[in-house]
Amino acid sequence: MRRAILAVTATVAGLVALLSFKTHSSSERTVATPEPSASLPPGERAITGNVANTAYGPVQVQVVVATTKIVKVNVLEQPQSTEHDLQIGQFAFPKLIGETLSAQSARIDSVSGATYTSGGYIKSLQSALDNGA
Repeated sequence: MRRAILAVTATVAGLVALLSFKTHSSSERTVATPEPSASLPPGERAITGNVANTAYGPVQVQVVVATTKIVKVNVLEQPQSTEHDLQIGQFAFPKLIGETLSAQSARIDSVSGATYTSGGYIKSLQSALDNGA
């Protein structure tokens, strides 16, 4: 009988502790700020892609091109409704940008775990490259 009372008390105490747990939430949300076109070196130009709407929010990129080579990619807009959206962006965008600079095109692989964000990135990137052609 004592074991049952002890087990019930421990269970209730554990549930109370679990339900009172609050996750950390940040009210600060950051979006990469694009460089103004005026500050680009001679011979480089910035091309902004169309906004690609995903299930989690919009994605928009800007590519900086020197002659026909992609030298930089800026993420102008990204999903940021939740902390998880921001974490996915922090994880996925550097990989996507690295692949873009290596491939020099929009023919890149999606990042595992960020399929929708990757799709939006690729769609916006392709539109930027089409606009610059």
